[in-house]
Amino acid sequence: MTYVVTVDARIADGAPEMDELQRVGAIALLEKGFDTVDGIDGPDGVEVEVLDTVVAVYPGGALLKVFVDGPALEFAEDAVRSLVGELLERSELLSEWTVVKCEVELHPHLAEESLDAAEGPEAPPADPAERRAHLARGPETAAPSEEELAANSARTRGQMLGLAAQLKSFGPEMFGVVSEEDEEFEEGSGYEGTSEEDARLAAGALVWATDVLVDQLFMDVHTLTEEGTNVAECEGVLWHLEDLPRRYALRYDEQFARRFLATVIAMTTRFTQGTFTQLSCVAEELALRLLLSEAKVCLETFGLLDDGVSEALDCFADLVYEDTDHEWLYDDSKDGIEDSPVGEMLGMAPMGLADWFRPFNDDRYVHPYAADGPAEEAEESGTGGASDGQE
Repeated sequence: MTYVVTVDARIADGAPEMDELQRVGAIALLEKGFDTVDGIDGPDGVEVEVLDTVVAVYPGGALLKVFVDGPALEFAEDAVRSLVGELLERSELLSEWTVVKCEVELHPHLAEESLDAAEGPEAPPADPAERRAHLARGPETAAPSEEELAANSARTRGQMLGLAAQLKSFGPEMFGVVSEEDEEFEEGSGYEGTSEEDARLAAGALVWATDVLVDQLFMDVHTLTEEGTNVAECEGVLWHLEDLPRRYALRYDEQFARRFLATVIAMTTRFTQGTFTQLSCVAEELALRLLLSEAKVCLETFGLLDDGVSEALDCFADLVYEDTDHEWLYDDSKDGIEDSPVGEMLGMAPMGLADWFRPFNDDRYVHPYAADGPAEEAEESGTGGASDGQE
């Protein structure tokens, strides 16, 4: 059985957060450690095979996805916890880190096979957003009662409201709440603003969706790595990368997916640290689009997406986005305008794939792992090819 083990390793309590150079070094140390391992001796001498690993570092530690083949969930979790602990101890620079989370998830291919084989109400929906929610819930033995649905919805609502405080970069006004200072200005406009509770629920849903989005992008990275292919030609289940502009789908490969994942983590870290000021690059604009979509899917899944919270999320998007030029990437009739003189005349920032991970200006932050690499250098030298024109 293939398992995905999620590990959160944190720096020592009281230690200063890692700067950019230290984070790059931590990635290198962790990846080098995993490269030396093919299998793990689990409990009672049972061997657990390591299939793949994905490492993402943030200022306070690292998020790891370890894909293993083992006889049982408990063996996989215990073996990976032991492995990561040993890798941290081996490195003098990481020896004081601690593992605060080590959880097992079933590989999405297995969930998909189970759902595809199901009949009746358990058959997977055709709509991608509904299908993701269906896969995330997993097969059910019986339909829940109305009372159970209501209780689950109320419980989730409370959890999301509790998460709202973690979105430190944004106050309620970013979600359309009218402050006392603005009330006089708003009089006569007909706009009453959103409620405080709707704003909190929208903020909490973004934090909730961040966890889901990052987890599922890790799975997308693994799927592309396992198949050695790109989004356009991938036969496996992809959770989010298929929602990026299709014109470049042939070039969304494993390396691109890893860079995009690092971008999502960097952006959402600034959201929750309280250090966010502006979106840094085209990739972040697209990442926010996916995050907003996932937040609405999560809310809808639990029956919480009413007009008030939807308006709060729309207001948040309007205020965080500086413009909507990135939407043109989804319009096939405008394919190529991002690299043409027309785009420049319209004041558009460069939006070809080679520019997605480049900061809009010197004041914007792009994660070092996602910064320009060999793919962009090849494209600039004329060896990267044109856009793929995927439908």
